[in-house]
Amino acid sequence: MIVLTLGYVMACAVWPFTACRRCGGAGKHRSPSGRAFRYCRRCKGTGARLRTGRKVYNAVRRLYREGR
Repeated sequence: MIVLTLGYVMACAVWPFTACRRCGGAGKHRSPSGRAFRYCRRCKGTGARLRTGRKVYNAVRRLYREGR
């Protein structure tokens, strides 16, 4: 279990972004008519999202800096 946790922490440090689940990393969807594309709302068209572990790391880091 510790090995998996350390592996996830390392993945969050090396690759803080992952593909958006909703659009599959494309950053866009086809419109209901199928003729046009629309940007993904969740990732705002970037195709990437911040990993949960990285969000936690950023929040802890922000709290630590504010406490100084």
